[in-house]
Amino acid sequence: MSRTTMTVRLGGALSDFVSANVGDDGSYENVSEYVRDLIRRDKERAEVEAFNRLKGELTHAFAAPEESYQSLTAAEVIARNRA
Repeated sequence: MSRTTMTVRLGGALSDFVSANVGDDGSYENVSEYVRDLIRRDKERAEVEAFNRLKGELTHAFAAPEESYQSLTAAEVIARNRA
């Protein structure tokens, strides 16, 4: 696993909000721990959204009448998805 160091500048209300969530009074020991948790949560949210989109598309596809289906080769599917 590679590590990347990033610098983030926050000011005003955002800085105050982070400070309130870090240290003795907050839920996190340090800012890095807080940021990692935020990124993990955002990644999980994005994955749930993608899954729900896929589930919706599959639900719609399986609800279609069978005569609306058409046979496609793998090459046709790939070409359609590239478009």
